[in-house]
Amino acid sequence: MSAQPTVISDANIGWELPSRGRVGMFCLISAESAIFTIFVVAYLFYVGKSLTGPMPKDVLHAPIFFTICLLSSSLTIHLAVKSLKRANMRGFSLWWFFTLALGATFLAGTAREWRHLIYDEGLTIQTNLFGTTYYSLVGLHAFHVTVGLLAITTVLLFALFGYARQEHAERVDVLALYWHFVDAVWVVVFTVVYVIGR
Repeated sequence: MSAQPTVISDANIGWELPSRGRVGMFCLISAESAIFTIFVVAYLFYVGKSLTGPMPKDVLHAPIFFTICLLSSSLTIHLAVKSLKRANMRGFSLWWFFTLALGATFLAGTAREWRHLIYDEGLTIQTNLFGTTYYSLVGLHAFHVTVGLLAITTVLLFALFGYARQEHAERVDVLALYWHFVDAVWVVVFTVVYVIGR
C-alpha cells in the first residue's frame, strides 16, 4: 500500500511576499553597500602612503558626541515607527522630530570638522592621498545622511499637516531601513577612519 503524499496548502504556510518597497530598499542597500566597500578598501589601501602631511594622527579627532547622536537616531526612528503602527500620531511626530534633530546635529558636526580641517589644518581633497580618500569616504556618508534627512523632513511635514496616518506605517518603516543602514555604515567608517586609520 503506497503512502499518500502530504499536501501543504497555502493557508498552512503562513508566509507572504514582502512589499515591493521593502524589496526595493534592500536592493538599494545592497548596491550602496558595494559602493561603500570600494571606498573603504581604497581608504585602507592608501592610508599611510601620503608623501606629504598632514597625516591622520596629526589632524583627526574622533567625533564621539556626534557619533552618539547619529546612533541614537536609530532608536528614535524605531520608536517613531512603532508609534505610527499604534496610531499614536503625537508620539510618532515627536520621535520623528528627534530623529531629524539628531541626524542634523551629526551632519553639523561633520561640517564643523571639515571646516577645521580645511581652514585650520590646511587639509583639502587635493592636499594628499589621505585628504582625497578621507573626504571621498566621509563625504559619501555625509551625502547619504543628507538624503535621509531630506526624506525624514518630508515625512515630518506630512505628519504635521495631518497627512501621515497609521496605514502609511509600512512605507515609513521602509525609510527607517535606509536610516538604519546609514547608521550602520557610520560604525564601519568611524572604525576605519578614526581607529584603524590613525
